This record gives sequence, C-alpha cells and structure tokens, in this order.
Amino acid sequence: MGIFVFLPLVLPLTAWPIARLAEQRLHPRTATLLLTGVSSVMALCSTVCLALLMVVGTAQLPGNPLPDGWSDSEVRESVPHHEIVGKAAIPALVAVVGGGLRALLHHHRLLRRAHQALAGLPRTAVAVLPDAEPYAYALPGGPRDRVVVSTGMLTRLAPRERRALFAHERAHLAAGHHRHLLLVRLAACANPFLWPLRTAVAYTTERWADEAAAQAVGSRRAVARAIGKAALVTHGAPATAFAGVAAFAAPGPLPRRVAALLGPAPVVRAWPPIFTAVGLALWTAATGALLSAMFSANSAVTLLLLLHAATPL
Repeated sequence: MGIFVFLPLVLPLTAWPIARLAEQRLHPRTATLLLTGVSSVMALCSTVCLALLMVVGTAQLPGNPLPDGWSDSEVRESVPHHEIVGKAAIPALVAVVGGGLRALLHHHRLLRRAHQALAGLPRTAVAVLPDAEPYAYALPGGPRDRVVVSTGMLTRLAPRERRALFAHERAHLAAGHHRHLLLVRLAACANPFLWPLRTAVAYTTERWADEAAAQAVGSRRAVARAIGKAALVTHGAPATAFAGVAAFAAPGPLPRRVAALLGPAPVVRAWPPIFTAVGLALWTAATGALLSAMFSANSAVTLLLLLHAATPL
C-alpha cells in the first residue's frame, strides 16, 4: 500500500475549485449531480482508507480478537509510520461512523416529527396550515410527498407568486433534492474537506428549483419577485422547515439567486471546454475522484492479499 493509502484522505481538496465554479458556471442540475457524485465517491474512498488503517492499527493492540497473522510484520510495514497512524485511525473511523449515524438519525427524526405534525389533515399534495407565521417547505416521504405552506405565507403572496412557490417546492420533491442534501451531508461527516461541496449543493438545489419554477410559471422575474418577497416576510420568523430540503425563502445567498433569475437562463452543457476555469476545475475534481477510487481499491486489494498470506488456513 505504502503512502498511497493516505491520498484518499486529502484528495477531496482537489474538488474545492469546482465547488464554487459549479455554482456560477454550470446549470444547477448539472452542478448538483456532479458535486453529489464527486463528494460521495471521495467520502467512500476516504472511509475505506480509514478502515484499512484501522485494521493495521487494531492488529497491533494487545488482546485483540483478530488472527495472530494480522499482526505480522509485513502487514504492519505495509503502512508507513503504522505505529502512529494505525492507532489514530481507530478513533477517527469511530468519529466518522458516529457522525454519519447521528446525521441519519437526526434526518429521520425531523422527517418523522414533520409528518406527525400533519396528522389528521387530508392527505393531499398540498398541506395548508392555519398559522400566521409565514413559511413553506417540501416534505418528502410518508404516504406521499407533500408541499407544506402556512396561511401566513399565502396571504402575503400574489396569485402568480403562489404558483411560483408551489412550483419551486414541487421541483424539490420531483428531483429528490433531499437525497442529494443528505448524501453531501454524510460525505462531509466522512471527510471535513468535503464541507465546501455540501454548501455548494445546498445552493445549487435551490437554483435548480428556481429554474424549474420559472419554467412552470413562464416568468423568471415572477419567481425572483416571489423569492424576494418571501425572504422579507419570513425575516425573523422561526425556522419550521424540514431540514432535509430547504424552505422557499431559506437562509443563504438569496441575492445571488435573485440576480441569477433576473439574468439569462443557464445553458445546459454536457461538458465545459477544458481550457476554461470551470473546465480545468471539473477535470481536476474528476481526476481526484478517480485517483481516490484507484488508490483505495489498490490498497484494499493489497491488504487483503497480505492478510490472506499471513493468516494460516
């Protein structure tokens, strides 16, 4: 394995340039799919790396239940500075697994509570809550996906702006944005270097829904006006949206969303030219993800072969 076993831990740094450039230069749908895929691959590879290091580190501990051959000198020497990194990988992997499980439990707990709050209401595609506080959000799962909106929000929007709101939230549900957001959140738990990609996906999913709403209502300006008005009326209101999918007027770079809607519609490109900033960043991120997969797979196979050779039948 050698030093290559450590590379999947730091290769996520190669994805940092594309995180911001994808927000600005790629179609929101393309950016969301790209960033989610890259972060998922890199998170999986770095977790495999930690698992391999933990095997080496655990084999050195006295009283471990593993076969004696696993602590063979050849196994230990397959990782540089195995005395330190092998043992350090144990709490690191525990933290990764614990953080991922905590994120999953938090996600499902919020989802369950959100559905329980709608108990007794008709199971329609739109749930209108008699609440003076203005809010609206997409709620996936349960018997059916639903758009939840308060009467306080509806009374503050014009009819065309209401159509934009519903189209925006339905786009979240139709595209499964909650899955993208959950995946990048788990990826950030697996490797903190992937945190910028999580932030970028939170923005690109909103932009994706904005563009879908603009197509549905036939006016980008109407969607921009609805977003701006919703942001004004929800300023200071308590956060009631399900955390898996951001609310219509979610906190974040709202001025950038409005400015994007007031400009020309983004163009869907299969792959940007390599001799551009976004093209170079995209190729760098793709290469980093590919190298992470190659190095983690090579290290896993090498360690398995060493363990098989060192373990008596």
